[in-house]
Amino acid sequence: MKKETRKNLLKERDSLSKEEVSVKSNAVCEKLAKVLSGNNIQTVMTYIPSGNETDVLPVVRQLLAAGKRIVAPICTGPGIMIPSMIEDLEKDLVPGYFGILAPREERPVPLSEIDAVIVPGVGFDKKGNRLGFGGGYYDRFMPKLRQDALKVAVCYDLQILPELEPEPWDYPVDMIITESSLYHIKK
Repeated sequence: MKKETRKNLLKERDSLSKEEVSVKSNAVCEKLAKVLSGNNIQTVMTYIPSGNETDVLPVVRQLLAAGKRIVAPICTGPGIMIPSMIEDLEKDLVPGYFGILAPREERPVPLSEIDAVIVPGVGFDKKGNRLGFGGGYYDRFMPKLRQDALKVAVCYDLQILPELEPEPWDYPVDMIITESSLYHIKK
């Protein structure tokens, strides 16, 4: 069931035009920038988008310009991510695991210092359940963060599902931002 749902959602997402991705991503970024602009958020971990994923790089640039510390994952093996600091999106990123851009070098940031994580995914439901890409990277990573670290998912409206049946190891997010909505899950 999950494999079929993942396949269908990726097919739908991948059918978006570059213009649609840009318009939808910009709408997501407007909301995301407001959420991450607070003084209580100093260190943000982000994914680096590939293909038709929601492009969060405009927000990442704003955060860097505002003096926030940005980290991105380096995948070092199955299910293992090391949050590594980046200071310049053009100079600090190179193709990594699966050909996805990642920090050029390991500059680890302690998990206790991460205030927010921008979480990618294939699909989500309004309870914060996440359908990932199947590797378990974020499901293993998020439970290691401080309990008060904000886990905010970004996606398109088309990736919101009526309901996902989580597995025992699936880890939910606190908030989901789409081009038209912001879902607060964490009470």
